Amino acid sequence: MENTNQFLGTERVGKLMRRYAVPCIISLLVGALYNIVDQIFIANASYLGSYGNAANTVVFPLTVVALAIAVMIGDGCCAFVSISLGKGEVGEARKSVGSAVVLSVASSLVLTALYLIFADAIISMFGGTVNEETFHYAQEYFFYISLGIPFYMFGQAMNPVIRADGNPRFAMISTLEEEFIQRRRWLDKDEFLDMTAIAESTPGPVAINSATYLGYKLAGVPGAAAATVLGQIVTAALAVWYLCRMKTVKPGKGDFRLHASLCTRMLTLGITSFLSQISLVAAMAAINNMLRKYGALDEIFSQEQYAQIPMAVVGIVMKFFQIVISIVVGMAAGCIPVVGYNMGAGKKTRVHVLFTKLLLCEAIVGTVALILAEGFPRQLIAVFGAANESSYYTDFAIKAFRTYLCMMVLACVNKACFIFLQAVGKAFSSTMLSMIREVAFGVGFALLLPRFFGLDGVLYSVPVSDVLTFVIAAGMIVKTYRELNTEGATVL
Repeated sequence: MENTNQFLGTERVGKLMRRYAVPCIISLLVGALYNIVDQIFIANASYLGSYGNAANTVVFPLTVVALAIAVMIGDGCCAFVSISLGKGEVGEARKSVGSAVVLSVASSLVLTALYLIFADAIISMFGGTVNEETFHYAQEYFFYISLGIPFYMFGQAMNPVIRADGNPRFAMISTLEEEFIQRRRWLDKDEFLDMTAIAESTPGPVAINSATYLGYKLAGVPGAAAATVLGQIVTAALAVWYLCRMKTVKPGKGDFRLHASLCTRMLTLGITSFLSQISLVAAMAAINNMLRKYGALDEIFSQEQYAQIPMAVVGIVMKFFQIVISIVVGMAAGCIPVVGYNMGAGKKTRVHVLFTKLLLCEAIVGTVALILAEGFPRQLIAVFGAANESSYYTDFAIKAFRTYLCMMVLACVNKACFIFLQAVGKAFSSTMLSMIREVAFGVGFALLLPRFFGLDGVLYSVPVSDVLTFVIAAGMIVKTYRELNTEGATVL
């Protein structure tokens, strides 16, 4: 089969970044909105409020576990396919896609079974026992979300594979379709009728109408979760449709099995994506439990009616952080096919130019996020139903936004460095840097600092981790520039 991705080695770097990064950013933003839109809906329901927010915060890390496995498979396959195409090894690329499909299906079924069997124990592990109401709502939400895990994981794993095949726009459209399903359930009846014609002209109209029906019939937590799951089903279906019509890397029947040697190489390239997500889960587990423990020692939050506030608030801050990181990761991950192809083709000057542009763009995103978090925390909180909460909720939320996110610029640059190292094949360096940030610093400081600063120590743990990680990342950035032989580099 002819390699149709040769333009990755000749097209202007800036144009390639826009072509691949923008759809990836949109796809990841839509993915981030699954949980965030649910949380906004739950938070603004008067009978749920901060209890619903806290429950959503408990379940959120458990969806990240599924995402971690999916992106390890998908990003690893994407990087491997791109490098293989750069070397002209199309057959190896086809086999890796087949292996990725089998791995994503098998792993999602195993994870779903574990979630359903050990639901109560898992919810307790992530701080769901802060009070009885939070635990009840977490159980309800987690059950429905668990049912959608296979579809969610398959869609997320195949998204990078579709980008590697040279079709970032379809990868974006598949997730936009899913978000459209979710947003339909928030429309009033007049808007619902106005949108019906649009819905019928897009793929998956049956699922869309079913999602809307459930959104109206299942109030609160069940309706939010059910519509999310149906959206994930549509994304998975679109991924299957595309796999049957791949243009550059179309696997045959014999490719859909586990090729041991390819799986090892592919998962090695994707391990950084996995660790960056799964270690985030470990950090969130530590943070949730520290919030529960030290909130019980606080003069205000030790009271039963306010006990859920710290967990609910930090969950909201994490959602804002997730939106920003979705842009950052989307920008970097979208460049993986470009970086991988040019590294495979030995065009290091182009890779150097891309790295420079990427770091600059990530720093700009971090600066904008920092201005929003520091200058407009009250407005951000209001989106999540703060009007229905006490002054203790608002005061703690403002402090949380301004403290937790004060090093957003460094956090964005760090994340870009992790993914870029992965894309150029430096899996070990990328993995170690990610592990240091998320586990050694993220978990370590989340457990240590509250001993000295109480609840404030939980908030301090994130900026401290980002500063120390950047010190290490800066050295790796300099080393990477030297290895790319930057002499004579010009914008291509």
